[in-house]
Parts: sequence; structure tokens; C-alpha cells
Amino acid sequence: MLRLILSRLVAAIPVMGVVAIFVFLMLRLSPGDPAAILAGDQATAEVIAAIRADLGLDRPIPEQFVTWMGQILQGDLGRSVLSKQPVAMMIGQRVEPTLSLALMTLLFAVVVAVPLGVIAAWKQGSWLDRGIMALSVAGFSIPVFVLAYILIYFFSMKLDWLPVQGFTPISEGLLPFLHNIALPTLALSFIYIALFARITRAAMLEVLGEDYIRTAYAKGLKERVVLTRHALRNAAVPIVSVIGIGFALLIGGVVITETVFNIPGIGRLVVDAVLARDYPIIQGVILLFSGVYVLINLAIDVAYVLLDPRIRY
Repeated sequence: MLRLILSRLVAAIPVMGVVAIFVFLMLRLSPGDPAAILAGDQATAEVIAAIRADLGLDRPIPEQFVTWMGQILQGDLGRSVLSKQPVAMMIGQRVEPTLSLALMTLLFAVVVAVPLGVIAAWKQGSWLDRGIMALSVAGFSIPVFVLAYILIYFFSMKLDWLPVQGFTPISEGLLPFLHNIALPTLALSFIYIALFARITRAAMLEVLGEDYIRTAYAKGLKERVVLTRHALRNAAVPIVSVIGIGFALLIGGVVITETVFNIPGIGRLVVDAVLARDYPIIQGVILLFSGVYVLINLAIDVAYVLLDPRIRY
């Protein structure tokens, strides 16, 4: 197991290097100039040139990349072009809302979707199965922002049960935290419930046709035991895989939800940085997300080995 973890971490080094090169070149070669944005619409060419020199943007691109990589290797993500604050500090201030929303969404989606998928497979062809699959299709069809506004209309404007926007840290109390995170979680989790339920159903249907399931029934085991201990456990590998991928997508895909509900997370930080052409923030966030993806893939590989001893790397 330790060898697997170390090998995956070593293999991630060139991946992160390629990501760093791609991100750096993509931002530098795309249209737009942060110096012009800082200078304002009425600025002269001399003022813009002075700002570019101050930011180091007048130097050759290879020199800029070497300087940036030197900072990264020292654990320094640089400073924001606009606020002059350390990028690492700015990201750290925004991690909690984004991570809280992603974890709550994943937890809620798994708790709801996996039982639904098991039930749909167990009752294959019944009205219950068709209803769950119809719900799954709806989950894929309704955009997140549309569902978010529908939830806001009913639960906030009509019923006045939940707040429209904002975020309360869990350190200020569990109930205030859940009160503010409930609507964003419901809006964002719908599509993941649909995805996880479909994958769970497909994996369970494949397993339920195996000989050992019929043997378990023949031994007189209760249906609940057969479904959970035998069928679901052996169907867990594809389910865990899609849950891991879903979490990776969640971390980088909360931008719309954070914007709709005015949550001060990393998604909002990225949107503001893109509009302002704030290179250091964009680069730092993308590198952070890439690192998270690598760790999640590592966790999925480890989970494969734990769930199915036959799997070896």
C-alpha cells in the first residue's frame, strides 16, 4: 500500500509540471492586460508601461515562468496583482466555504443516491424503478442555476424558511451553518444524486445476476443482508470511482452555485480574478485544484485495493 501511494505521488510531479506550464502560457498568451485594467480607461501608454514593468510583465515569458516556478518551489504562490496580498492567504480565506459546500453536497448526494440506486436495481422494471430513473433524467436535464432559483423562490421568498445568500462558518454553530448551506447543497447535489443513483443501479444489476447472490438467497439470508453485505459490497468499485470523480468535479465546479448564493468561496475568487486578469490568483487556484485531483485519484486507487483484494497495481 505504501509503495502504491509513493509511486502515485512521484508520478504526479510531471503532471503538475505540465499543468503549471499550460496554465502559465494560456494566461500569458490570451487577450487582455492586467496593467491596462489597473491603470483604468483614461490611462496613457506610459502609465500602462510603468505598471507592466512594476508587475514584471515586460520581461520575456520564459524569464517570467522561471521566476514563478522558483516561487512555487519555495511554497510562494505570489501576490495578487490588484490587492497585493499573498495568494496563498487569499485562497486560505476562501477554502472553508468551498470545501464545506463540496463536502455537504457529496455527503447528501451519497446518502440519498446510493439507497435509491439499490432500490431501483432491486425493484427493476417496477414503477419505483421507473420513478427513480425519471428523477435521474430530470437531475441531468435541469441546470444548477435554474434549480437554484426555483429553490430560492419557494424556500426563501414564499416560505421564508432559508436565507437567500451568505455563508456561516461551522465554528459559529452547527445549526446556523446548516441553515445557510442547505439551499446551495440541495441545488448542487441534484445532478450528483442523478449520477450516483444511475451508476449504483447499473453496478447492482450486474452483481445481482451473479451465482453467489443466488447462493446467498438459497442459504436463506434476508434480502437486506444480501443487498447490502453481498451485492452492494461487490458493486462498490464503480460506485466509489464515480463518487471520487464527482467530488473532484465538485471542487472545481461550485462557481455557479457560489455566485447565485453569494458564497465567498474559491469560485467567486476565481471569477473576480479572471475579470481582473489577476494572473497569480488564477494560477494558484488551478494548481491547487490540480493537486486536489491528484490526491482524489490516489484515494480512489487505495479504495479499490481495500474494497477488492483481487485488485493489484
